[in-house]
Amino acid sequence: MKTLTKELQTAITPAMALDLLKEGNKRFVNNLKVNRNLLQQANETSDGQHPFAVILSCIDSRTSVELIFDQGLGDVLSVRIAGNIINEDILGSMEFGCKIAGAKIIVVLGHTKCGAVKGACDHLEMGNLTALLSKIQPAVYDEQTVTVNRNSNNEEFVEKVAAINVRRTVHAIMERSPILKEMIQSGAIEIIGGNHDISNGEVSFYDDTLIVA
Repeated sequence: MKTLTKELQTAITPAMALDLLKEGNKRFVNNLKVNRNLLQQANETSDGQHPFAVILSCIDSRTSVELIFDQGLGDVLSVRIAGNIINEDILGSMEFGCKIAGAKIIVVLGHTKCGAVKGACDHLEMGNLTALLSKIQPAVYDEQTVTVNRNSNNEEFVEKVAAINVRRTVHAIMERSPILKEMIQSGAIEIIGGNHDISNGEVSFYDDTLIVA
């Protein structure tokens, strides 16, 4: 697998970037990962990186995007925080990734059985985690289809809240970053949400969240 150069990155369209992620996840699920010389890639990217994607995901140890999308060094910029929420620092990182580093797609990736989402569902308060979980709380209140057992013991409720949280994050990125919004509207990049099933490794993209020019 070739290390991405500026020329290869420039040739990748946002739609192609999404396909690269889908193909990589298919390889991961089927345990057919590409044979890479990571040491060689480290050397080849030492003077610069040309990633094709920025992926916002959870800190969960089972959700390493380089692994679940079968990507090498220099391919993706990984932004990780519990509950895949955003703040000014994360938005700035995404703006860097797309406007300066040249990435073609932003993915907001939630996952099943997310501990942060469970904490928000239980209205957990603990130290600095309280402020973080408060950013997920709106998704808890937005979920109106489950009327009983609205807590972390209800797996259906947790997964529905997680999906809403991803969708809210996608729209919040558009609302809070004029730079990224302009890039999306001009067709320079795309943004989409998705969910990683930690039990089988499969990533499902939410087609209704795909925002293109």
